[in-house]
Amino acid sequence: MDRHSARVLVTVASRHGATAEMATALARWLSESASARGCRLSAVAVPVERRPDPARYDAVVLGSAVYAGRWLQPARHYAAEHASTLRTRPVWLMSSGPIGEPPFPPDEPYDAGPIAASLTARAHRTFPGRLDKQLLSIGERAMVTAMRAPVGDFRDWAAVRGWAEEIAADLAGLPADRPPAASSAPS
Repeated sequence: MDRHSARVLVTVASRHGATAEMATALARWLSESASARGCRLSAVAVPVERRPDPARYDAVVLGSAVYAGRWLQPARHYAAEHASTLRTRPVWLMSSGPIGEPPFPPDEPYDAGPIAASLTARAHRTFPGRLDKQLLSIGERAMVTAMRAPVGDFRDWAAVRGWAEEIAADLAGLPADRPPAASSAPS
């Protein structure tokens, strides 16, 4: 990969849109980061269900919403299907799912470690998610009610933006600049 330019694919599986919104923000912040300006970095968010070809990119962020402690099947399938290509470029993994204070559930997704190892991912990051009962199926609502899961938007936009800067700096071979500490939604 040319350190003076990099095309980054951000591809995630999202059931109700919250993880997809995080992927869109991450791609935009990767492109706008301080490190990106010095290395002509560009990033695009493409849903994993559209099966983007990772061979067309210099680096990949692969992620998934987490349900019942696991990544969604489309993201797991994408990782397995494209493993040989993904192992030849920088890869980061992103999970979205814990909700509430303290995060619930507190554990990492069961499959994140094995996927990270199989792809030789540089890092795996778990971010809080969003739980909106109005978007859930009847079965999902029953599970949320039985588990007494907290409802609301717990996404930490400042952390996502900071991670975008870390990834961009890594790709550019530069130390990461720290973004503002505000945790506001992306604009």
